Amino acid sequence: MNTSLFELFKIGIGPSSSHTVGPMRAALSFASSLKTSGALSRTASVHVDLYGSLALTGLGHGTDRAILLGLFGEAPDTVDPALIDIELAAVRTTGTLYLLDLHEIPFTESQHLLFHRDQMYPNPDVLTHPNGMRFSAFDDTGALLAEDIFYSIGGGFILSGSEFAAQRNASSATTRTVPYPFRSAEELLSTAATNHLTIAQLMLANEVVLLSDASIAINRPPSANPLHSKATPEEQIKASILTLWHTMQSCTARGIATEGILPGGLNVRRRAPRLAQRLETEGSKDPLAPLDWVTVYAMAVNEENAAGGRVVTAPTNGAAGVIPAIAHYYMRFVNDADEEGLIRYFLTAAAIGILYKENASISGAEVGCQGEVGVACSMAAGGLVAALNGTNAQIEHAAEIAMEHNLGMTCDPIGGLVQIPCIERNGMGAVKAINATRMAMHETGGHKLSLDQVIATMYQTGLDMQSRYKETSLAGLALNIIEC
Repeated sequence: MNTSLFELFKIGIGPSSSHTVGPMRAALSFASSLKTSGALSRTASVHVDLYGSLALTGLGHGTDRAILLGLFGEAPDTVDPALIDIELAAVRTTGTLYLLDLHEIPFTESQHLLFHRDQMYPNPDVLTHPNGMRFSAFDDTGALLAEDIFYSIGGGFILSGSEFAAQRNASSATTRTVPYPFRSAEELLSTAATNHLTIAQLMLANEVVLLSDASIAINRPPSANPLHSKATPEEQIKASILTLWHTMQSCTARGIATEGILPGGLNVRRRAPRLAQRLETEGSKDPLAPLDWVTVYAMAVNEENAAGGRVVTAPTNGAAGVIPAIAHYYMRFVNDADEEGLIRYFLTAAAIGILYKENASISGAEVGCQGEVGVACSMAAGGLVAALNGTNAQIEHAAEIAMEHNLGMTCDPIGGLVQIPCIERNGMGAVKAINATRMAMHETGGHKLSLDQVIATMYQTGLDMQSRYKETSLAGLALNIIEC
């Protein structure tokens, strides 16, 4: 197992984990490498080339903004959303950018930030990931000082060109040591059974060992800092999970309280506030009001995401509403709900997400929205079973049901914006997660399809899907909206 809960659930900003969070992290990494190598002071210009999905829908997803912020030294989890427009305006009006807020260089987007919409990969002869970007730094003579390729592989995860090649070569992949490693759902269930553990207990034990991993610490909320806490490792992990939950709660509250039109030009009006107001006045009379609230919670988060607000990637920004919506549902509408159940929910959801991340993909540009909302739905279904004290077998079954009915879902955002159909799709995904949970927990026998089989099917389906249906806005709703 290579992935931590705190890498799947990351605090960042909208509207896209692969097109905003990933590129910002890549730009920051490249700028930081210039400083580390001593090349920063000699850098006279930086050129950024975007390819594939990043080039085709990057403007609608805020990739240009993310690149500038990353070069400036901002990180997705710490940037102040209220200052973003001020920082960007300074670059765009002066034509000057301060690398890491330390070194001044000229920067004009039309010259230094190029969208190659006719080229899918940085190296057209090598099929890699469709979210590729190249960073190049030059001295005052025009000589190349440094260059690197990054891939934004979904969920805010990035890989350099060398890391991507190593990941493709299983023998070169780095494996973190945890007490209960698993590579498949079958192995997860078997290991848990052998050691008499729930999936949540198994995940907690693994996270405790990963607590000192520096590469994970950059994503982990500060409440789980072993150098500044007297709490036990288990308590630190639980505290950080609750910090993620509190961030989700704040995001949901902002989404419900904020009215207006979302940016981007589609003139999409925020709907969560009006839906919430109606439920507050009429909802008690409707037996299905809890499901309506689930929809409100999911849409509120994704409307905040579409506005570029603070969200928790779960496991992506485009699908960030599903996990918090089900957490709200559990805490508000389930009798005897408590924080321990909530922690079981997040730990178990993460275990399911790890299986998709390591055996398939969570990138809409690679496998379509089945890898985003579909995965979030599967994670939430399995997690809710755990919160309700279901068995490990029921968790696996719920996760399987949820993905089975998201197979083949395309990613075709209108105008390249994470708005239509993305916002409503989160509401639908959250409701499906509850349905899958109830079906799995009411079933007494076994089931024909395993989660491993469905994960493999999802990945193969994504590979078979034409690229124009995978976050390029070249087909589907994105193409036919004018006729609708």
